Amino acid sequence: MATANLWDPAPAPNAAGLLLGHFVVSGLVTQEMLNISKKSAPCFVNFSRLQQITNMQAEINQKNLEIELLKLEKDTADIVHPSFLAQKCQTLQSMNNHLEAVLKEKRSLRQRLLKPMCQEHLPIEASYHSDLVHLLELAVTFIERLETHLETIRNIPHLDEREKKMSKALAEMDILVTKTEELAENILKWREQQKEVSSCIPKILAEENFPPKHDVTMPPLPLSSKVHV
Repeated sequence: MATANLWDPAPAPNAAGLLLGHFVVSGLVTQEMLNISKKSAPCFVNFSRLQQITNMQAEINQKNLEIELLKLEKDTADIVHPSFLAQKCQTLQSMNNHLEAVLKEKRSLRQRLLKPMCQEHLPIEASYHSDLVHLLELAVTFIERLETHLETIRNIPHLDEREKKMSKALAEMDILVTKTEELAENILKWREQQKEVSSCIPKILAEENFPPKHDVTMPPLPLSSKVHV
């Protein structure tokens, strides 16, 4: 049964309604103020919102927990997952069978290992003979170049140092080439000077053996004659 609102002056002709009506008529209280007082308190709305937020936070925490469990399952799948465990069990079983076979044939294997491997060959089908020849050629080539490859691998950490030495050697070679060019030019000049000297030597020798003739003017004789020697 709904209870009457004491603040509503219209339906209930009680003392509170009459008093409120008197206040409205006198102007002490307006109708808008009475209407505002009818509304529900906002604190109850905030309580409901807080409850919703709490429920959403709990749901988020639950989802985060499920995600963490899935990540843990993914990380440990190779340990606890049935399919991975079945594969590991199968692998271990095959290894166990192989070891059992080896233990059963231990005596024959020991005798075969003690026996020298000579004049024995492996049976190979004829269709694979050409491939085998090519494979043996590659193996021989690889064994021949193995030491070179190993030396190259060992020298990889020293490449920077060797590059610096090579750059220094190239600079020294440039200097030597420049000096060699200067020396070659000096040699060519010296040869030209030697040729000039060689060409002048016969002339000098000829002048020393056959001195040049000079015109000599004799004084006048009494007969007034001039003799040129």
